Amino acid sequence: MFAKRALVTLALAASVSVSASAFNTQAFVKNALVATKPQAAFRKPSLAKRDGKKKNALVRFAADAGDAKASKGSSDDSSLAATLQVGLYFALWYLFNIAYNIYNKQALNVLDYPWTIATIQMAAGIFYFLPLWLTGLRKAPKLSMGDIKTLIPIALCHTGVHVGAVIALGAGAVSFAHIVKASEPVVTCALNYAFLGQILPTSVYLTLLPIIGGVAIASMKELSFTFLALASAMLSNVSSSARGVLSKKTMSGKKIGENLDAQNLYAVLTAMSTLILIPLMLGIEGLGMFKAFKDVVASGDFTNKSLSLLLALGGLTYYAYNEVAFLALGKVNPVTHAVGNTIKRVVIIVASVIAFKTPMSTGSIVGSSVAIAGTLLYSLAMNASKKPEKKK
Repeated sequence: MFAKRALVTLALAASVSVSASAFNTQAFVKNALVATKPQAAFRKPSLAKRDGKKKNALVRFAADAGDAKASKGSSDDSSLAATLQVGLYFALWYLFNIAYNIYNKQALNVLDYPWTIATIQMAAGIFYFLPLWLTGLRKAPKLSMGDIKTLIPIALCHTGVHVGAVIALGAGAVSFAHIVKASEPVVTCALNYAFLGQILPTSVYLTLLPIIGGVAIASMKELSFTFLALASAMLSNVSSSARGVLSKKTMSGKKIGENLDAQNLYAVLTAMSTLILIPLMLGIEGLGMFKAFKDVVASGDFTNKSLSLLLALGGLTYYAYNEVAFLALGKVNPVTHAVGNTIKRVVIIVASVIAFKTPMSTGSIVGSSVAIAGTLLYSLAMNASKKPEKKK
């Protein structure tokens, strides 16, 4: 069963990634229209007799009508194809995200080695994008030493994002970790002001109030609350916000390497974070997980194969959901992005509560609902504040 899940995960992620780079709906439709457009519509009527002019006019009218119908039909087909493509991306984004959180929590429940598990999950991505580069299915990025130096601080933040989340998921409930993660906009606003001097409209800052209040209520009423889970989730938030600030400060308006699109940038950061995590993992946890692995297998709860596949699936789904997220969010406007991200968090919380039968108090439910609603309002307010800037 685990082997089948692993194969399905790899096949879905690879096929979606390759199809996204190989299939361009708009270009296909544009070329098709150029190739099939009737040329009669652009010919001048001959200077023959009046009857000939009428016939040519009728022919031209018919050609225009046919051209319009063909264009409309092609446009409808392209619109439907694009909608189905976006729907598939969002479905896979949610599916991989839910799977990752469940596999990750299951592994952490039996192996209390979050740094080692985080390293395995980060390294798993290399087995995904490296074959794509080697086979030419995706153009490999080319980076100079200066480019790598620019990316190192961002990679450090990327490492903190993942490690903080993994520790939080191991120390508390999945639902609580995601409730705290919903407070990331608060940290983002603070860091943007501190390092970039960015002052946002009052409407944006007002949306932070329900986020802060909701997280506070959920934390006080959370039945599985631990300070380690709270602190680790906040570490992930700070690292994520710092990654965004550093990206703006060091990469804005600057060309970094060749073939470094969003997906390849994520792949490069994954490789760099793996190199950062390995010595940290060895320094903090050593090789203790290998003994713990044998003990779990000896207890009879898992076999060597099933436990190895559980760890592998955690890594594969982690990289897959981030990969598909780039594809999904690159196809929609910021409002749809905001709504989709909010729904994703709700879906993960609900799925984890069902999967692990996690009890949630009424206060925790109310607090999480308020905080998540606040993140949606924040995203919408940020999007609205950017529109006047574009007009200028």
